[in-house]
This record gives sequence, C-alpha cells and structure tokens, in this order.
Amino acid sequence: MHHETASRAGAPRQLESTLLARLRPGLRPADPDTARARLAEIAPAFPDGFLTPACRALLLGLADHSPFLWQAITRSPERLVALMGQAPEAASRAIIARQRAVGGGDNPDLAEVGRRLRRNREEHALLVALADLGGGWDLDAVVQALSDFADASVSAATDALLRQGMAAGRFHPQDPAAPQAGSGLVILALGKHGGAELNYSSDIDLVVFYEAERAAAATGGDPKAFFVKLAQGLVKLLSERTADGYVHRIDYRLRPDPGSTAVALSTGFAFDYYQTLGQNWERAAFIKARPIAGDIPAGAAFLADLAPFIWRRHFDFAAIAEIHAMKRQIHMVRGHDTITVAGHDIKIGRGGIREIEFFVQTQQLVFGGRKPALRGRRTVEMLGRLVEEGWIDGQARDELTAAYGFLRTLEHRIQMIRDEQTQRLPTGDAALDALARFAGFDTRAAFEAALLHQAGRVQAHYALLFETAPGDGEPEDALVFGESEPDPATLENLAAFGFRDSRLAWETVQGWHVGRRPALQTGRAREILAELLPSLLRALGGTNDPDAALLTLDRAFARMPAVAELLAILRSHARLRLLFADILGTSPHLADTVSLSPHVLDTVLDPDFVAPMPAPEQVHAQYRALIGQPASHEEFWDRCRDATRQMVFVTGARLLSGLITPLQAGEAYSAIAEATVALNLEAELRRFTQDHGVVPKGRCCVLALGRLGSRQLSAVSDLDLVFLYDFDPEDRMSDGPRPLDAVVAYNRLAQRLYAALTTATRRGRLYAVDLRLRPYGSHSPPAVQLNGFVTYQREAAEPWEHMALTRARVVAGDPELGAAVMATIADTIAQPRDPAEVCAAAGAMRRLVADERGHAGPYDLKLAPGGLFDLDFLAQSIVLSNPDVRSDGIGLSGEAVLRRAGAHGLLPAAMAEPLAETYGFLDAVYQWQRLVMADPGAVPSDSAARQIAKAVGLPDARSLAAELHRHRRRTCALLARIKRTVIGASQG
Repeated sequence: MHHETASRAGAPRQLESTLLARLRPGLRPADPDTARARLAEIAPAFPDGFLTPACRALLLGLADHSPFLWQAITRSPERLVALMGQAPEAASRAIIARQRAVGGGDNPDLAEVGRRLRRNREEHALLVALADLGGGWDLDAVVQALSDFADASVSAATDALLRQGMAAGRFHPQDPAAPQAGSGLVILALGKHGGAELNYSSDIDLVVFYEAERAAAATGGDPKAFFVKLAQGLVKLLSERTADGYVHRIDYRLRPDPGSTAVALSTGFAFDYYQTLGQNWERAAFIKARPIAGDIPAGAAFLADLAPFIWRRHFDFAAIAEIHAMKRQIHMVRGHDTITVAGHDIKIGRGGIREIEFFVQTQQLVFGGRKPALRGRRTVEMLGRLVEEGWIDGQARDELTAAYGFLRTLEHRIQMIRDEQTQRLPTGDAALDALARFAGFDTRAAFEAALLHQAGRVQAHYALLFETAPGDGEPEDALVFGESEPDPATLENLAAFGFRDSRLAWETVQGWHVGRRPALQTGRAREILAELLPSLLRALGGTNDPDAALLTLDRAFARMPAVAELLAILRSHARLRLLFADILGTSPHLADTVSLSPHVLDTVLDPDFVAPMPAPEQVHAQYRALIGQPASHEEFWDRCRDATRQMVFVTGARLLSGLITPLQAGEAYSAIAEATVALNLEAELRRFTQDHGVVPKGRCCVLALGRLGSRQLSAVSDLDLVFLYDFDPEDRMSDGPRPLDAVVAYNRLAQRLYAALTTATRRGRLYAVDLRLRPYGSHSPPAVQLNGFVTYQREAAEPWEHMALTRARVVAGDPELGAAVMATIADTIAQPRDPAEVCAAAGAMRRLVADERGHAGPYDLKLAPGGLFDLDFLAQSIVLSNPDVRSDGIGLSGEAVLRRAGAHGLLPAAMAEPLAETYGFLDAVYQWQRLVMADPGAVPSDSAARQIAKAVGLPDARSLAAELHRHRRRTCALLARIKRTVIGASQG
C-alpha cells in the first residue's frame, strides 16, 4: 500500500482504457496454495486472455484475503468479466444511474426496490474494490464514487417512498414526474458522506427535516407523521439485511437532541434548536452538511440560514478547547491512549483519522467565520487552504495528507475483508500478517513500521494544535490566593515575575478569587482563570510596568459583565496573552476596547495583521466586508461600531507591535474614519430616501478638515466635518411619500449623519464630530449649500478659515459635487495674498487661541509654544501665500508642506529641514500619547513616558522630556526669525 499510493499520485489516469488494461500487481496472498485452488474453480468461466498476470495476481489476493469480495466474484464471474472490460469511471456512472432510477414508476413494490438497490450495491462495491486494489483509482476517486453511489441510493429510496405515498393519496407533489422537487423535504448528508469522503463499509449520517409550509401543502395537513414514516422507511429500504445483503446503514443520531426527538423534524424547530442550544460538536458536524435528496433548494436554503451558527463572525477559540475535550473523552472511554498495532483503532485511536479531521475542522470552526475559503467540506482540500491562508505550513499539510491517504486506504482494506463497519486492526498474529499483505507490504514488520510512522506524525501535529495548558509542568510557579494572608512563596513568585509591589498584586488577584468582581463569579470564568493565571501573570510581568498592567486588568474586569470569553481566548494562544499584557501595560485606550469587545484580539492572529499596510481603497473594502448585509438599521449601527472598533484596534496594535510607523498609523486611522463616514452616509441616504424620496438633481458630500483632511488622525481624534449639498432651485421638493423642501431635506439628512456617527449605543459610539469649521460656525444650520459655501469663502471668511481649507478633502458623497467643492477651495486658496498680511493674521489668531485656551504644559504637543499648532499655522500660511506649493499643497500634513517649502526655496534649507524634522518628531510623540495615555494632555506617568521614549528611539523618559523641550525651543526661535524676515521684506 505504501508504494501504491505514491505511484498512483504521480501517474495520470488513463480514463479511456479498461480496468483490465490498467491493473497493476500489488496484492500478495498469505496462503497461495489455497488461493490458487479457489481461482481454479471459476477460471473456466473466464474468456481467453482474461487472466493476465496482473488480473491473476489481483484475483489470487482477493481469493485469499476477502471472503466478501470473493463471494461476489463467484456468484457471477460473468459480472466480473464485464466490469473488467470497461473503464471503471464509465461502469461506476452506469451503476449509479441504475441505482438512482430504481425508485421510479407508479406505486413501486418496495420489496422489489430493495432487492434492486442491494444488487446494485454489491456490483458497485465489487467495482470500487477492483479499481482500488488493482491500482486503477486513487483514494479521491474511491471515496467520491462511494459517496455518489450513496447519494443515488438515498434519492432512489426517497423517490420510491414518495411515489408510494402518492399512490395512497397521502402525498401530492408539485410535479408527479419529480416528486422530490418542491416537496419541502430536506435530507442532509453529514460526516464523510456529506464531505464526499465516504469509506468502503461506512454508515451514512443523515438528518431529515421538512419545511413546514411547503411540506403541509404536499401532504394536505400536518406533515410530521408522513415524513417520520418516510425516514423510518428509508432505514427499512436501505439498512435492513436480507438475503441480498444491505445497501447502507443509516445513522440519524446527529439530528437535534436525538434522545427525545422524532427522526424527522421541521426546519423551524431545527433552526431554533441550533441557534439556542447547538453545541460545538454539532457545528463541526455541519461543516460537511450537504443536501442529497428531497427538495435540494430547500436544503441549500436551510444550510444558508444556519451558516451564522456554524461560522461565527469572530475567531472562536472556545471551540478548540471543547472539541479537544471531546477527543480526550473518546480516548478515555475507549482506552486508546497510546499508538499500538494489534487491536489499534485507526479511526479514533491516537494518531488516527479522527485526529486529522479534528485538526482541520477545529481550525475551520475557529477561523472559518472570518475566512470563507476555509468552509469547504473535504479534509485534504482544506489542509491546502489552511496553508494558503497562513494557518499551517506546507510540511504539516504534506505530512497529514500522506497520513490521511495511508490511513484511509488501510481503513478500506480492513473493511473489504468482510464488508464490516470497523477500523480496528486485528489482534492475532496470523490476521495481522494477512492484513499486512492485503495492504501491499512484504512483511508485517514493514507494515507496522509504516503505521507507527504515519500515526506518530499525526499525533505530533495534533498535539501542536492544542497548546499545553498554561502553567502546566511548572511547580516552582505555584501561586496560592485562597488564604486570608499571602503565602510567602506566592509573593516571591510574583516578585520574580516582575511585580514591584507583590503584596498589592496578591491582594488584587485574591480579590478575583473571592468574587469581588461580579464577572469572575461564574464557575466557568473561575475555572479558566485558575488554569490561565500563572501564564497571564508571567505575561503581565514582562511589560514595562507590571503593577500598572495588573491594575488596568482589574479595572477592566470591574467594567465587564462577563469575562469567560476573554479568558478562553487568552488561554488558547500565548501570542495573544503577550500582546494583551502589553496593551494593559501601555494603552488604556486599547485595553478599554478589549474589555468591551474581547474578540478584537482575534485580528492579531490573522496573517493580514503583519501584512503591509493596506491602501485606503482596501480599507474601504475591508470595512464593507465587516459590515456585510445587516438585517436592520439598528444592526447596521452595531456592526459599524464593531467594525470601526476592530479596525482602530488593529491599527493601534500594529503601532504598539512596531509593524507600522506613527505616520502610517495616522493614515490608517484616517482611512478607517473615511470609510465609516462614507458607509454611514450611504446608509442614511437610503433610509432617508425611503421616508422622503429623492430631491431631483440633488446631491451632497462630506468635507473633512483638520487632521482627517491631512490624513493624520490619532486613536482618539475628533472629526472636523462640513456637510455640503446642491440642488436645482426650480425643482426643490423631494419625490417620496413625505416630500420635503431640499433645504429642509439636506439639513435633516446632515443631522441624521451626525447622529449616526456620534450617538452612543450598547456598542459605544463611532466618533466625536466637530462642526465648528463650517461657514458661520455653530450659529448656522448643519448643512451648507454649495452657493452659500462659495459666497462665504469669497466674501465673509476670515484668513484663518482659508488656512483651515489647506487641509480640506472630500471623504464621502457625490463625486461631481465633491469636485466642485474642491475647485472652490482651490480658487479660494489661490487668491493673491500679501505674505506679511497672512503672517499677521496667523499671529493674531495664534494669540487669540493662546489667550482663550492656553495649554496644559510641556507635554501638550498641540497647543504648547513651538508645538504642532504653531507648525500647522506656519504650513498653512505658506500654502496661502505661495503659488509654488498651492497646486500640490492642499490636504497635506504640515511636515509635507514644510519639506515642499524647502524644496521650492520658500524657506532656507537650514530652516525647512529642522522644522519638518520637529514636526515629524512631535507628531510621532502625539500619536503615541493618544495610544498609551488615558489623558494625552497630562504629564505622562513614568511607565507611559518610558514607553513613548522607547517608541521614538530614546533611552528613557528623561531623554524624552529633554528632546521635546529642544524641538519646541528650536521651533519658537525659527518662527521668530521667519516672522522678522517676512515682515522685514514687506516693510522693505
């Protein structure tokens, strides 16, 4: 078997040749004399030239090893000859077609239907064995043929039972020629049958549902009794053993609550059950679910409706622990703790087929909700997809694929001996010797070595998937928190972890154990915490400030209604524990996000987390994908908040992990905000149109100013927005059920958009929005008509308002209106100006801001003298005053404008470069402040200052303070020189 599998994989199938021509030697009889005698008894029935060397070897092997197959051959040697004389693919299709047609005809005789089904099954089983053992088919072809035949068997039996119901007047199909179509009957195949991976003598796992409304129409009343009887009839037709054998054993135990429910259930009942009581093992079972008979579209629709139950939107780490526990339970109950040969179960034993399936299905359950490519039914195909999506490496795929092929082929050899549903190896020496030869090995020792090698590989990969429980095997880290006074050894361990105040750390954790935090009072949360605690405390101890990180975690536990989910996620992955500890120790903003929505941590495991930063259009696409197709506007609001929170978290986590720069973080935060505004405007427009219709020739857009306009948003920035609109004054009423004047309509729409962005729901809010930069500020309506905007900018705007326009950018709405707005802004900025007047106006505005708002001290990088506000005013003044930078200066950051000013000679290089350098440094620190400080304008704590210093390449907090002071002092000196130069040139 070991060399057969490899050779088949590399050889192209000769689909046009007969099976006889494709046979290759492979079987070795254990008792050649007896085999030759048996073959001699039927040899006269074969035509001349039939017993080729390869054919003779195959038949001698079957005569010796398989009583089941040899009986099928001796019952009809002519059938054997006929099968060998065809291409096996054609023969299989013909038998399957005959099987599917068995259920036809009016009021069929079920006894005769059963006989024909069984005879077809024996012929097909013989064909599959010949093609498999003779080397004509690979494993994939074998399991596909077996699955296709099972589909045909179930469909034929269903046809026969429905037609019998028609004859009795109990079933009235939409189309008498196709009674299954439109019947509402749903028959799903699960397990290997559903995945088209059926084994040679397998049960078939079926569930029978019915769609109540269509089924009632077909049965003329309550459909339950009819379809329960049909499900029972399927068992009788397919599973009962008669003189002709059986067709398939049917297992209905994968239906909802099989101990107390009927064998046929309504889809409504099933859907409610899975949504409320469904377990992870049922989710795993439905990965492979496939409609195979009955009303196929109804089955597909049911599975589509059930998809959110199977495929969770977030990474589901709880599924790993539960499925692994189920696997451990199988080992304990059945005593399969070690890999042996004699008596070993190659399906559910260690290193067996089930471990490969669990390896794949567990990762499908965890990641498939976010990765549709991982939702396939077939094991080997999904191993390949797991590599493509970055979850496993090529070696794991190749080794598990090889082991799967080896074990599945061995499974078939075991079952072909007597057509028994077993995966257990024999225990006797003679039987093991014979199986080794049947499997293609020269000796039993070679067979045992191959089995142990493949099973050992499977066990190794499976063990790597399920990380050892945190803290296991480390008795020196024993931690005791149940006593009223701290244990000295526990305090020593906490100090060794890195906690400066080990007693306070002990008191904090002891409070969790005694239930001071309601979220930790549930049994499951306490159980997971006890297991997770040593590794979690070690992770916290590795942060810049373990004591602060622990207190941040304690505050998070105090806010959270439940923590079991978060703890389960942290328990499942060491990388997440380390990042979470860093977040707790450095970023209260990100810690709040995790406490509100633990599954944002999932994103850190996504391979895209370390990918290059996406372009804005990719961010828009990602945002839309996260929103999906919500069923209501309320759900849309919730999904927007979840999506924005997740994407902002990812950006902060990437910055914290050193994967992106502060400049890139600003661009990413801005792209997320832009996507949020654009999608919310689309949604509010749709909703508004339903209520009030469309304003003819009306259009609107959203203009971003400030840091969103220049793509410099931080983790906690407000959005400076202006809502603009335009319409035909000759046709100004909307055309909906409740028409509105255009001015009223667009102002209401603007209010709705601002509410969508700022309203706090149970999922939080999106952004704070500042509207004060619109014409006339807070004294004007929320929406601005284009004509009014043009007039205001031309006749009434202050110089500082024109300065603000240098960072303007349209981020949502009608592209043509957006272009018109940007053309107006370009014309406004292009107006000729005296640089000295611009400088004077900027200075006056700066003094006004200083008088009204002051600043919060040397760490107020925005408003402190020589800070970002001063540099932005300088950059904006340069854009207004100089045509050389106007054409490419709109929407740029201050740093970019200052560098352009140096390139164009508007500032001496000795000034431009230091100013741009200072801007970049201050802006980087500004980004970090907003990520790691709860109050960014306050004096940072020692740990926050150390974190920021490290992030910007400085050794300690003292160096950070000195560098900030140096940069701002230099800026003040350079600004004073520039002011003197500009005013002096004007006066001269």
